[in-house]
Amino acid sequence: MARVILLNKPFDVLSQFTDKGTQGSSARTLSEFGLPPRVYAAGRLDRDSEGLLVLTDDGRLQARIAEPKARTAKTYLAQVEGAPDEAALEALRRGVDLKDGPTRSAEVRIVEEPEWLWPRVPPIRVRKSVPDTWVELTITEGRNRQVRRMTAAVGHPTLRLIRVRVGDFRLDSLPSGAWRDA
Repeated sequence: MARVILLNKPFDVLSQFTDKGTQGSSARTLSEFGLPPRVYAAGRLDRDSEGLLVLTDDGRLQARIAEPKARTAKTYLAQVEGAPDEAALEALRRGVDLKDGPTRSAEVRIVEEPEWLWPRVPPIRVRKSVPDTWVELTITEGRNRQVRRMTAAVGHPTLRLIRVRVGDFRLDSLPSGAWRDA
């Protein structure tokens, strides 16, 4: 039977078990979380992003989650700079043009900061003169840094990004750095 693990990946952790960095860098990796052997990340979550990372020993499930053609829905909470207006939200809904081509349409809505949210270490950069807003985005692609590039393209750079859902798997109340069987 396939094993599926849900990990709440903290900020500044690589989505891999070893650091193949250069020049003696020593990034944090998945190896520090006591995960069971022979499970591997199904898809990636950038080092500076947080939240749900699905790990499994099932190659088909890995492929289904990671393969762009599978169109697996992924939902993120993005804390963005400024307050997006309806035109910015509509642009995200339609899809935006990025250097590597247009994105698929996204589901987007403004949300309140979640009550269950853990503090980020280190905290985000806060500018007193610029407000920030939480946006929930659901995309069906997984391009490199896609959500960050999409919000920047509509004039609202992402300050903090947390993945809360991958397909049918949800982060729910899993604390940062903790994991559980799905």
